[in-house]
Amino acid sequence: MENWSVDQVCNWLRQRNLGELVPKFREEEVSGAALLALNDRMVQQLVKKIGHQAVLMDLINKYQQQQSGLESLTYCCETASQKFPEVISGKNLKSFFARYKTLQWTSSYALPDFPYDVKCILAEKKCPDHSMRIRIIEFLQADMTKYLEGSLYPNSQQYNIVVSALLQAYPFLDEDGNGFLLWKRALKDRFKYVRRPIEDDEQVLRNKCKFGHRRGQTRKSSFAENKLDDVQVQVEEEPVPLEGSAMDVHIKWLKQEYMKTQRNWKEVDNRMNVTIEIRRKMICNKAPLKDILRLFPFLKCPYQLFREFQLLTQMDIYKKTVEILEIYSENILSLYVVRNNPINIMLQENLKQHTEEDILKYMKMTAACLLLPDVFGDDSSLFAAVNEEVKAVTPVLEVKNPFNVNSCEFALYVEREELAQLDDCTMALAALVAAFHVFDIPCPKRIHRTLNFLESLVFEVGSPASLP
Repeated sequence: MENWSVDQVCNWLRQRNLGELVPKFREEEVSGAALLALNDRMVQQLVKKIGHQAVLMDLINKYQQQQSGLESLTYCCETASQKFPEVISGKNLKSFFARYKTLQWTSSYALPDFPYDVKCILAEKKCPDHSMRIRIIEFLQADMTKYLEGSLYPNSQQYNIVVSALLQAYPFLDEDGNGFLLWKRALKDRFKYVRRPIEDDEQVLRNKCKFGHRRGQTRKSSFAENKLDDVQVQVEEEPVPLEGSAMDVHIKWLKQEYMKTQRNWKEVDNRMNVTIEIRRKMICNKAPLKDILRLFPFLKCPYQLFREFQLLTQMDIYKKTVEILEIYSENILSLYVVRNNPINIMLQENLKQHTEEDILKYMKMTAACLLLPDVFGDDSSLFAAVNEEVKAVTPVLEVKNPFNVNSCEFALYVEREELAQLDDCTMALAALVAAFHVFDIPCPKRIHRTLNFLESLVFEVGSPASLP
């Protein structure tokens, strides 16, 4: 708060229903440092209503107490552990560190490094559209999960801290004083959205039972659900993860099952559900991809890669990719920018050799898929290596003989290692987009326009995406 500008102070006042004070604070140029230096006499001169005076002084005092509590907490911990080692143990220790983590959030939380296109919108102080709001919320949710060390259960104070940081950095997102509640609600909904498909996770089931959810219950009204959620976030503690031995059993079973020819896919799905949190925690903590795949080898299977994407986003990416290529392939091939492209020339030569409608459609969809980066002026080598060696570290497709029905091959590579063999261009394109999300890999700038176009169609955000 000490470093706040006048705009950030005014934004802070609006969030606490003190919007009437904004004009006076602007006139007097009250910054964060000046706000903390106010005494009773200054507040009386600055604020006319006694009720507003009391609320303002109370907020300032609480902030100062919170800061002093944070500074003294570490010292108290060290002193207490030295003098009374039996006190700082067991449940007391757990409670102590829970409070310490919350105070750490207050002082150390910093907004994530948003992608380039989001930064551009925020730098121009433009009000983001629906698709951009979703992207901001997704990055905030992923960043909070990292701060929570993989947990999907923030408490109410942590939501407040993140949303406040967002609005303090970008006051124009406040939307006439209503932005705080809207962004907080959206962020809470995002966490619920990520948790919803994890129905077989023991941790999720425990929390559902704890707060009144039961299998087979009829759904409560939306009003009742919102009330329950509000209560839950305030009192809920971070859920206890599965015991190490239990998690080891699941991981060992998955590794053994992967080596079999005939696999029990239903049980694979169940155990992938149970282990999703430890897997997401590893990915959020940037564990090496080889270690993740060693423990969870089924992520090499296209089906499980698509299923993991659906658990995270509630979207059937393979189905959406089929729709995208069917709708856009003819338009892509008719664009002037790709008329003399080697891929298009190769396509035209192969079209003359076939008359079957299905084969012609397959060839056109394959060409449209491979031409996408050229349509958007992106670097095609970061998208697909056609009859060439893969050189990109980020997810990229390897394509051999794309228009030969009998010998065409598609594979997904990550970190120059083959991740999965794929049946056709549709599955390949879906796997490429899914890999960026599932493994939390930043999109290279030289390919981001192409992937943004695909993601806008997959997530059905805003108005239908259009080609350049």
